Amino acid sequence: MAALAACPAAAARAMATGVVEDIRNHGARGNGYVIDSGAINAAIAAAAKRGGGVVSVPPGRYLSFSIRLLDNVTLALSEGAVIEAADPSAYGQNYDPPENYLEQQFQDFGITHVHNSLIYADGAANIAIVGRGLIYGAGLDRAGPGDHWWKRDSWQSAKALGISPKELMLRNKHEADQVGRANKTIGLMNCTGVQLQDFTILQGGHFGIIAHGCTNMAIDGVVVDTDRDGIDIDCCRDVRVTNCTVNAPKDDAIVLKSSYALGRAVICEDIQIRGCKTSGYQMGSLLDGTYRKSGYGSPDGIGVLGRIKLGTETTGGFRNIQISDCICTNSRGILMGIVDGGIMEDVTVSGVTIRDPVNHPLFVHHGARMRAPKGSPVQGIRRVRFEDCQISGADARYPCGVEGIADSPVEDVTFAGITMSARGGGTPEDAAREPEYRRETSLEVSYLKTLPAQGVWARHARRLIVQDCRFTTENTDARPAVALRHVEGAIIRNVLSSAAGKEAVSRKDSRNITVEHMERLA
Repeated sequence: MAALAACPAAAARAMATGVVEDIRNHGARGNGYVIDSGAINAAIAAAAKRGGGVVSVPPGRYLSFSIRLLDNVTLALSEGAVIEAADPSAYGQNYDPPENYLEQQFQDFGITHVHNSLIYADGAANIAIVGRGLIYGAGLDRAGPGDHWWKRDSWQSAKALGISPKELMLRNKHEADQVGRANKTIGLMNCTGVQLQDFTILQGGHFGIIAHGCTNMAIDGVVVDTDRDGIDIDCCRDVRVTNCTVNAPKDDAIVLKSSYALGRAVICEDIQIRGCKTSGYQMGSLLDGTYRKSGYGSPDGIGVLGRIKLGTETTGGFRNIQISDCICTNSRGILMGIVDGGIMEDVTVSGVTIRDPVNHPLFVHHGARMRAPKGSPVQGIRRVRFEDCQISGADARYPCGVEGIADSPVEDVTFAGITMSARGGGTPEDAAREPEYRRETSLEVSYLKTLPAQGVWARHARRLIVQDCRFTTENTDARPAVALRHVEGAIIRNVLSSAAGKEAVSRKDSRNITVEHMERLA
């Protein structure tokens, strides 16, 4: 009952149904070496059979394989309760097998399936996980096979071969080896009315929480300390992620996606991320309070991740997204974009504090990798606004930016009220650089390397606004405050920087540019 106190909806459900199932009454031991998932699933089934209710997890260490949530059931984790993912190789049992075999898999294996999770729900309604307990993914895998689609040299069509997609995929040893294993802490597919509140995830596998095609979902007060993705919201609608703390040095902390895991392109829309904190410290050091720096360098050599992002998979796109009042420390900056043919529109980032970002603090990127069905069109990005953001300790090589493509420039991006301090030191050679242009690329922009601007870089953009911004550097910097390339229509107004006059804005192959009230800092 204590676990329900902070969750009025779950408490009301328990009172309405009168159903509270204690997992110990179904045989759970909680001693850390007996497998308890059978008892937990029995308690869930009993509650669901009686119309729903609360499944109580008392203090103890519950070693588990797959736990499946059913309609109208709340899993209440008492303080002191630990659900621990068991290692199949050590216990001779297995997790539920992957379920979602598709003719073409445009995303990694870990994104495609949810049944291979420690806790999952598929098509369930009115479900919740609440309480001050811990979910520990000790026995979960951190990775899995990659994508499988028409542009890959190894791709084969199951339909053309006359077999099922599952049969074809299981011919691949890497896919077959995943059967019986799990790589997610919580996986949700096509669920509605979801509440996740107050619990903690440690070492969450490939994904701490991943949700596909879910609606009316609230994630509040959850703490994730992991070394891959923290919280992934994919192809969902009406989702609120509030007051969460996510530490993820080796992958994204909070990320919105629009993959093809549902077998069709679905937009991710009406999402709020508010009052959250993300970081890239060494895994475990968030929970023990030491905040130790991670030595992870990442494949691109830049450093840790731990960021808020819109992208990676983007076949459906994003619409009506608000990110506000978040704190991002020792992580990559906020990155968003489209690379697989979807559309992005009406995104606002406001009141965010970013400290010691390892790359671009705020960036919008459009590319045309097109990891999507043949013939998918290149669409666009429009109406993105960054406002009232504070950035400190920035790496001078990586200003904020907009990078579009020649055949689909990014439209209507605004940077307003941005204050950024960086180490500076940009040389005249840096100011003269013309960064590499790539049309077919992933969302990452590390290939651009040092950019020729202190504050904002923009290429292949339309109707850009940079106003009421302040860009300061600790050391002398020879670059302009704003650098424009192939920009059609821009207003640069009330910008303070170490550059002055005509030197404050660099423009090449650009037109209809208005520059007003540029002030040089002493």
